[in-house]
Amino acid sequence: MSQRRKKAARKRAPAKTASHQRHGGAKKASRKRWSQHVTDTSDALDLKHGVFKLHDPRRIAASLKRSAEQSDRRKANPYRSALSMLTFYINRAGKNLPKTQVTRLQRAKDELKKQFGRP
Repeated sequence: MSQRRKKAARKRAPAKTASHQRHGGAKKASRKRWSQHVTDTSDALDLKHGVFKLHDPRRIAASLKRSAEQSDRRKANPYRSALSMLTFYINRAGKNLPKTQVTRLQRAKDELKKQFGRP
């Protein structure tokens, strides 16, 4: 009896819609990497590779400050651009970011304020 139920359940699985078949799998992959696309194509800062993986909040803040001040692509002032990139990284990493790294990046925000002379 249980085998009949399993077979019946498999038969009732919803068929793929026409729109799903038209879009195929390519659209699904592009949705997964939208933040990488934003980082690559927007008027964002040109950051040093691995800056968010540094262990010292001062070094993270200093690198962001240097990148923000040297960038020709930013639209806002250097402080705002650097803080935006840091916040963007924290938000996009989400639950995948270890708590120790989140704490380190939050300290880097405070350090960034100090380095730019903000209250």
